[in-house]
Amino acid sequence: MRYSIFSLARQALSGHRGWRPAWRDAAPRDAYDVVIVGGGGHGLATAHYLARNHGITNVAVIEKGWIGGGNAGRNTTIIRSNYGLPGNIPFYEWSMKLWEGLEQDLNYNAMVSQRGVLNLYHSDAQRDAYVRRGNAMRLHGVDAELLDREGVRRIAPFLNFDNARFPIQGGLLQPRGGTARHDAVVWGYARAASARGVDIVQNAEVTGFLRGPGGRIAGVETSRGTIRANKVAVAVAGNSSRVAAMAGFRLPIESHVLQAFVSEALKPLIPGVITFGAGHFYVSQSDKGGLVFGGDIDGYNSYAQRGNLPVVEDVCEGGMAIMPMIGRARLLRSWGGIMDMSMDGSPIIDHAPVPGLYLNAGWCYGGFKATPASGWCFAHLIARDEPHPVATDFRLDRFAAGRMVDEKGQGAQPNLH
Repeated sequence: MRYSIFSLARQALSGHRGWRPAWRDAAPRDAYDVVIVGGGGHGLATAHYLARNHGITNVAVIEKGWIGGGNAGRNTTIIRSNYGLPGNIPFYEWSMKLWEGLEQDLNYNAMVSQRGVLNLYHSDAQRDAYVRRGNAMRLHGVDAELLDREGVRRIAPFLNFDNARFPIQGGLLQPRGGTARHDAVVWGYARAASARGVDIVQNAEVTGFLRGPGGRIAGVETSRGTIRANKVAVAVAGNSSRVAAMAGFRLPIESHVLQAFVSEALKPLIPGVITFGAGHFYVSQSDKGGLVFGGDIDGYNSYAQRGNLPVVEDVCEGGMAIMPMIGRARLLRSWGGIMDMSMDGSPIIDHAPVPGLYLNAGWCYGGFKATPASGWCFAHLIARDEPHPVATDFRLDRFAAGRMVDEKGQGAQPNLH
């Protein structure tokens, strides 16, 4: 939907009472070909690509709250494909290519901004590790540039090069990385899926699963009634273990809180995304001028969308270590998302152990950047009952078989018991 400057002015002067919804807020029907549990970016992207790529439109996306009220609106908006293992690189690069065409595909402004992602290094060993990662990226056709100290200084002269506890020696740059507006991504996918006939059902919490012959999943019980389905797909981020328990199986993941923060609005400063290599801190600047930053997960299991003060202190210390001027910025707010932390830091896109159920989980830190490829590959799995070529390593049974996609440094490594 496009608006002229005059219609925008008219809406502003009338108190914004004339806007039309971007998607249909549907009531649930009795049955669908596919029910997708989870109305975040991954669930909505899956619905869009089921309709767009496979012609499957008799689909419902059911969300326990409101669209985008979970992790989709609780992240730091970073998009990148600077991974180092063959199991991950093709997938995240496919996601990056989808990001680059997303706004044309959805006809919606998702504010995709490819300003670059710069990972700083602070030692010879870390430089060598980045050399290996950068070479692996380039062998897969992904852009990567190794910068020395002066190369980093040209991009970000405000960093602490000389007096830091961990002096900056250089960095690995992916120029095509950057950020996208997280809520706009959700709205764009919701609008596109709805326009193709997908029902988006809000305030419908799943309370159980229907069973058919042989124990096959035949639908879901929700707070808005029973919905039957030929196939049920689960994409519920940090609540994956809860939903899996309703279906009678246990996942090899834990749920942790990941906090994020935003400062007061400042003049344009951060050129792209910058990460601290000797600690866990990453920062970018939003379109409104606020510095958006975060760090490591809280060190305990939780389903609460809030964190604790030791992590706040650790994140702020990381920021001060590389750019002391951040200490003069006032922190406006913080929030927490619930992360599915898998044993190897990589996701799961696979059939569940229960027939008729499909699983999308374990995204660790990679959830938002993976949104387009996750939806594309999950739709492929649901429609064809076989994994997409770029997601073949994301099998659930890899943990039992010892085929880990162990991307340490890209995903967190929780202490699983």
